[in-house]
Amino acid sequence: MFEDLGFDNPEEYQAKAELALHLIKIIEERALTQMQAATLIGATQPDVSELKSGQLKGFTPDRLFSFLLRMNRNIQIRVTKARGTAGKLETVAA
Repeated sequence: MFEDLGFDNPEEYQAKAELALHLIKIIEERALTQMQAATLIGATQPDVSELKSGQLKGFTPDRLFSFLLRMNRNIQIRVTKARGTAGKLETVAA
């Protein structure tokens, strides 16, 4: 999807979008305000607002990982051999 929109690194942006979506779901499941969520993840309320609106330029995957860890989530990174000529980056929620 992000490749079709002309993003420089579409796989990374897709992964960041999926990580942000996981965070948003947790925030909504817990019925947290943006300020409460910001306090829990060690960010600011405007950061949470940007996440919820899909503005991800200021967020690295590492920062999103730290947010998920602070929301009591485990993160697994697995490297496997690619089928074909190029690898891919994907996230899987359990």
